[in-house]
Amino acid sequence: MAFSVKNYIPNTITCLNLLSGCVAVFFAFHISEPFGPLTGLHCCWISIAAAALFDFCDGASARLLKAFSPLGKDLDSLSDLVSFGVAPAMMLLNIMHTKAAPENAWLAYSALLLAPFGALRLAKFNNDTRQTTSFRGLPIPANAIFWIGAAAWIERYSYPGTAVCVLLVLAMCAAMVGNFPMYSLKFKNFELRENFSRYVLILGSAFFVVIYGVSGLMWSILLYFVISFARRRHIE
Repeated sequence: MAFSVKNYIPNTITCLNLLSGCVAVFFAFHISEPFGPLTGLHCCWISIAAAALFDFCDGASARLLKAFSPLGKDLDSLSDLVSFGVAPAMMLLNIMHTKAAPENAWLAYSALLLAPFGALRLAKFNNDTRQTTSFRGLPIPANAIFWIGAAAWIERYSYPGTAVCVLLVLAMCAAMVGNFPMYSLKFKNFELRENFSRYVLILGSAFFVVIYGVSGLMWSILLYFVISFARRRHIE
């Protein structure tokens, strides 16, 4: 009985990830509406962030309890697709549809590409034995973090134009299915020499968030690209 309950704990946390993603999709279609002191857009960000927290916790709990299963692996991918692929796509779709000139509004649907390319990313990850200690291509949670930062940048500063957003969508889609090596933030130990790039990324991300607020998350992901590319020969 204890063994059975133990195995359900990581999957329950994964389901909370999925539930948070569904909530984020709901708020993505109400980005301008007030929900208490927040707007729907802010609630969408919070929901995706909650999904990311649950995504971290389900893996940590599975390792701690040694409760790995094929069911858990498939459930994790399905949840990640909703929370970090579909939810950001719906959020960006509605932002672009609101901000774009009427004659270019149809281009907002390019945001939907994030969902199928996110699915391809997850399918590749599940079948690529090289991605146990590092990644090949941009991990899908990083895609969601980038778009939260981009949405915050648009809200705080200005809309860069529909053409720029479409190009960013295409770039992120290509990045998710790319074969270039990228660092994983999983630490085997905490030695500075072995984790120097990870510490730089963490400190750099903290700096960007302090300076730019939520929009700094966009620059954090760009820093992630730069560090991974510069140190690609050192990535396992």
